[in-house]
Amino acid sequence: MRFAFILAERACWPVAVMCAVLQVSASGFYAWLRSVPSARAQKDERLKVLIGESFARSRQTYGSPRVHVDLAGEHVGRNRVIRLMRGAKLVARVRRRYRSTTMSDHGQPVADNLLNREFEATAPNQRWVGDTTELLTSTGKFYLAAIVDLYC
Repeated sequence: MRFAFILAERACWPVAVMCAVLQVSASGFYAWLRSVPSARAQKDERLKVLIGESFARSRQTYGSPRVHVDLAGEHVGRNRVIRLMRGAKLVARVRRRYRSTTMSDHGQPVADNLLNREFEATAPNQRWVGDTTELLTSTGKFYLAAIVDLYC
């Protein structure tokens, strides 16, 4: 972690100064620069890509158990999937529980049914019906209202 900081800031500060401040050796920094990632680190990088693809395909709803099942062709344990998902900050969106919001038992006045299931209109502007709905999208909630004249 310290070496990554030195690498990022070496255009502004001398390496020797930063190594002295961070209490690491300059030779250790240069050895870290030349080092190649281990086989495990290389496989982790490959798995991060596969996990990210699985997570994106699920529209960010899969947690580690489902992502682990999705990686069936790979030899990987679930704890490793958990560690890599946490490292990439991939958190599944939790499906909200259905809550009934209609309260049928109340003392408020109820509007009369003027249409009484007679959907035929002989002229325009006699019978109108409407409805609203809530749409959940990736950018947020949208509300859609439709009003229709029943005259055809």
